[in-house]
Amino acid sequence: MAKKEPKTDFWVYELLKEANISLEPQGSTIKEINEALKTASKRGTGNSGYPEFVGVVKDYLIVIEDKADIAKHKKLDGSVISFEVSSVTEYAVNGALFYAKHLARLTTYKKIFAFGVSGNAKKHIISPLYVDETEYYRELPEVESFISFNENNIDEYYIREVLGETTDSEKETKEILRDAEELHEDLRNYSALTNNEKPLIVSGILLALREREHKNFSIDSLSGDTAKTDGQKIYDAISDNLQRSKVAPNVKKDKLLTQFAFIKDKTALNEIDETLGKTPLKYYTEFLDNKIYKSIRYSNSSEDYLGRFYGEFMSYSGGDGQELGIILTPKHITELFCDLADLKADDIVLDPCCGTAGFLIAAMHTMLNMTDDENIKDSIRRTQLHGFELQPHMFTIATTNMILRGDGKSNLVDCNFLKQEADKIQLKGATVGMMNPPYSQGSKKNPNMYELCFTEHLLDSLSEGARCIVIVPQSSMTGIKSKEEAAVKVNILKHHSLEGVITLNKETFYGVGVNPCIAIFTAGIPHPKKKICKFINFEDDGYKVMPHIGLMATEPAKDKKQHLLDVWFDRIDADTRFCVKTTIEATDEWLHGFYYFNDEIPADDDFDKTVSDYLSFEFSLVMQGRECLFSGDDNDA
Repeated sequence: MAKKEPKTDFWVYELLKEANISLEPQGSTIKEINEALKTASKRGTGNSGYPEFVGVVKDYLIVIEDKADIAKHKKLDGSVISFEVSSVTEYAVNGALFYAKHLARLTTYKKIFAFGVSGNAKKHIISPLYVDETEYYRELPEVESFISFNENNIDEYYIREVLGETTDSEKETKEILRDAEELHEDLRNYSALTNNEKPLIVSGILLALREREHKNFSIDSLSGDTAKTDGQKIYDAISDNLQRSKVAPNVKKDKLLTQFAFIKDKTALNEIDETLGKTPLKYYTEFLDNKIYKSIRYSNSSEDYLGRFYGEFMSYSGGDGQELGIILTPKHITELFCDLADLKADDIVLDPCCGTAGFLIAAMHTMLNMTDDENIKDSIRRTQLHGFELQPHMFTIATTNMILRGDGKSNLVDCNFLKQEADKIQLKGATVGMMNPPYSQGSKKNPNMYELCFTEHLLDSLSEGARCIVIVPQSSMTGIKSKEEAAVKVNILKHHSLEGVITLNKETFYGVGVNPCIAIFTAGIPHPKKKICKFINFEDDGYKVMPHIGLMATEPAKDKKQHLLDVWFDRIDADTRFCVKTTIEATDEWLHGFYYFNDEIPADDDFDKTVSDYLSFEFSLVMQGRECLFSGDDNDA
């Protein structure tokens, strides 16, 4: 039979290729699968029948049946998928389920993901099902791509969506939160520490633990000696490790050591506690060695562990730096920045409000994973990561974080970014700017502290043509809060180009109460009047607030992120509910909601439902004796 869905087939093939999944069209080179398909006629004739694509990922069988018309996506018989011959032959989901059940009976593959796909790149439905050797099947949430089903992700998808169990990453997050809470409680119980000192204790001890590799520090040496305190021993190890890490210039090293000085001087940390039978410092060091050190020191992840701990400590103590506008950026956002910037191994990255260095850590790991050349890797670590941080304790944590993750610390500077001359910063040659500026600090008395002012200064500080990505409150993109912000929007477009704005999940900064968005610019190139920008609604990002944990990724998160990137980089189209492409003015509100209009033509089913609802409404009123409403009679009843 001649194919009726060649365009849909090709689009599905491109989706599989993008997800790095290799399936075969119209048959299989795997003998038992091909033999089974020789009797898989959907009309029940016993002849051959072939799905559009079939293949194996790890030990899972993948089956895909597609249709060009969305109206031919799925046919139900009551509440179940119909197995009538006409339904199986004409509908995508029904056909996919038929092939999956047939293959489950006649092959050794008993874990099968079947997909009914209908439509095209712009408007489509992709429905996965799980099938095994029993009569059982499960309909799974719709997806936008096949990214969750490649070799890297399919086991996690199966564990979470089919088995309903907790994945390793979820367990790891729960452990991080539990350990952070326990350590915070211990820091409160056994020593009188300020909110700023708590994360410094963590980062200082982790630096000291690095010296064990050089036989220059030992936990056993922490004996509560009064001649040379445990804090002095840890402080000396910190100093040696900063020297070994080649932190320069000396004034920078001295500033860091000043932040750690309380460790050697604070009596409550250095006296033996009767309950513990040791000094609190020794107890904390043992805890961090057992629970945290290996995760940070040897993890090849962009997870900002120290940043996570900082946030947890502050949340437990009733504040998280928000009085200074400090809102730490979640890991999934720092990684999304790297993807949106399309980072390359030769990029130079600048974060002028680096906090705990989350963006720089994500950028470093992304770039290092792009090359096997040790010279290039060395360059990335030494010369391609730059950051500014005003708060001394944050600067210390950021520097420690970068040391623990493998360098980059020599290009962190403790200063006020806004007071630095843009022309001088530009000499760094940064090709990518990433920033989460302080929030809600701008006012008539401080007009230079608006988030847009930070954004403009960063744009002015980058190389011409550099990509600039910022995460700011949505109100920053409206420009209606103040005359100063409206003027900054005008000035930005005079010198730089807006590429687009992505509206984010309202819970991205869980517990903070900020509705954020990501704005992407090109630096140094004035915005052409006819330039088309993208405005995307990414509120449904697959992240949900989990009780007692906070914001966590659900299984669709990977798929939704892939869809976002496909739309952003023009690999696929999307309807206006997700993305609006339009020209802009400085006076516009640079948000999806400002430009969105519903351009979707109602389907026949929508029309039928509306008519049915109206007739039901009319019948109900007639039965109540109020038919005059439909008679055109203007007299009172």
